[in-house]
Amino acid sequence: MTRPAPPTERRNPRTAAIDTLASSDVLRLLLDEDARAVEAARAATDRLARAVDEAHARLSRGGSVHYFGAGASGRLAVLDATEITPTFGVERGLFTAHFAGGAAALTDSSVDREDAEELGAADAQGLDETSVAVGVTASGSTPYVAGALRAARAAGALTVLVTCNPLAPLRESAEIVVVADTGPEALAGSTRLKAGTATKALLNAFSTALMIKAGRTYSNLMVGLVATNAKLRERAVSLLAEASGEDAAACRAALEESGGRIPEALVRLLTGCPAEQARAALVAHPGVRTAVAALGGHAG
Repeated sequence: MTRPAPPTERRNPRTAAIDTLASSDVLRLLLDEDARAVEAARAATDRLARAVDEAHARLSRGGSVHYFGAGASGRLAVLDATEITPTFGVERGLFTAHFAGGAAALTDSSVDREDAEELGAADAQGLDETSVAVGVTASGSTPYVAGALRAARAAGALTVLVTCNPLAPLRESAEIVVVADTGPEALAGSTRLKAGTATKALLNAFSTALMIKAGRTYSNLMVGLVATNAKLRERAVSLLAEASGEDAAACRAALEESGGRIPEALVRLLTGCPAEQARAALVAHPGVRTAVAALGGHAG
């Protein structure tokens, strides 16, 4: 039996005359469709929250997150995984994006390996019961993702499917299915558009919420950022001043005493404890708020 075309492949009646319009009207149509995509992603909040909570449990046992994708969806997964370390200061490898065909395919769309189901299974080797495997596919049918989810599930990993197709053929391959029903694209089949917007929103929200649960932020501040240059070092000082209420000189001194590690510096500023004690508290109680509470201090 022939499968129905995914919604992204259908023609969009709202944009049927898009090639006859002035540039400003073309842009309005495109951005109106993107707004619909964000709403579709928002509608998936409950399923995404379950994925965050169950992934957090795996990471708390020493696990890691693995994205699997191809094409536009896979490239967005690579972008999200790449930005986790500089944003939250986590070790490389906590988030890994596996792209069908590897680095060569990532930058050259003519190297297309999305149909290689066995490659997806091979890329998922090494996952275990502490791992989180997230298949990212707008159509919900990419064979590479199918192979990865199959192998990941067999290894006991948590499996999540992120898709824009409510009738995704792979929905039975994952324990948690997160669907942003974006409907037909402005250009039929071009999932770099509306489906891409929804996918990026979902992945950004997933990884950010996961890092918030892991204590990698303080309030809405990125206390885990890695200050690798002068601009970021000054940003770190400003962040510490904002969070602690101390002046720039005190924050700069705390940062230096803490070896440039922002969470340690902030715990020190909030409690008055030495840098070594702040470091030990963070090891025993990950997250600035929990470390401060353990030291008998008060986090604002």
